[in-house]
Amino acid sequence: MTEMSVLVTGACGEIGQALVQNLAARGGYQILTTDLMPLPEALRGLSAEHVQGDLVYRVKQFYDYDFEVIFHLAASLSSKAEVATEEAHRINVEGTMQLLMLAAYKSERRARAVKFLFPSSIAVYGFENRAAKHAAGRVCEDDFNTPHTMYGCNKLYCEKLGLYYSQFHGQRHLDPDPPVMLDFRAIRFPGLISAFTLPSGGTSDYGPEMLHAAAQDRPYACFVREDTRISFMAMPDAIKSLLMLMETPREQLTRIVYNIDAFSLTAAEFRARALHAFPEAGITFEPNPRRQGIVDSWPEDVDDSRARLDWDWSPNYDADRFFEDYFLPEIRRRYRVMIG
Repeated sequence: MTEMSVLVTGACGEIGQALVQNLAARGGYQILTTDLMPLPEALRGLSAEHVQGDLVYRVKQFYDYDFEVIFHLAASLSSKAEVATEEAHRINVEGTMQLLMLAAYKSERRARAVKFLFPSSIAVYGFENRAAKHAAGRVCEDDFNTPHTMYGCNKLYCEKLGLYYSQFHGQRHLDPDPPVMLDFRAIRFPGLISAFTLPSGGTSDYGPEMLHAAAQDRPYACFVREDTRISFMAMPDAIKSLLMLMETPREQLTRIVYNIDAFSLTAAEFRARALHAFPEAGITFEPNPRRQGIVDSWPEDVDDSRARLDWDWSPNYDADRFFEDYFLPEIRRRYRVMIG
């Protein structure tokens, strides 16, 4: 059986590790990985080749490969991007544009579209204040696209670059016999939570950070208010969505960018779940104005009806299943603590 050639950038991150493991378990893929870091032990042997280094300076190396699918996961995340804005723009925008140019070139040369899967974010949305956020409720893809962060600006611009390179590059859509162009597809993820990798300091990590601290009997000061609400998703559902979108025929898609959703919780509800599992947990609230401001600009929930209609999206994990069947059992194994 011929293997499908796949490039995964940011392979050592939370999404990257889960995606590589899932692709390898499925079989039928030749996986090339790249990241600033060396591959963790769990991924060695799953990747046919790992290219370590700065993606912006490594992209030219990939012109020698013939990819059918690119999962571009490498990024500077929201909290870090606000501190080092120029570096975030270089990584998030320049790196993405270099890969889009590669995918566009390969698509035209091979006369078959390279699929380009891009993880976007609820950070592309922005609200003037908490009242506007609450009044908006579930947000559709085309509303409130006014990000308040460098990360959100980067993601929204990269969505537009994907649209450009897949539909308008060189205005080739006006040609009577236009060349094949790349196939860009993006998902706006909510806060993602993995049971198998530790939180990396992202702006939406206060929920899992609470539980990891409670499991280790360490106090935790949550950096957002108790009433803070955003959408979350279990990592397996994030991987499921990427693979579902990859496999959906182009003609079934009515957009290039999709919301997806699983469950929405407040920080207080996360604390209640932590206390139910670890009654002695010491969890307090000490909002950080900068990080609180970021989360306040994100929607409480998103409307994913278009993904449900176009490619039959639905999550496997609601809030109850996420905690009881996925996250807490792994916490029990990780820290050898009896829960409940």
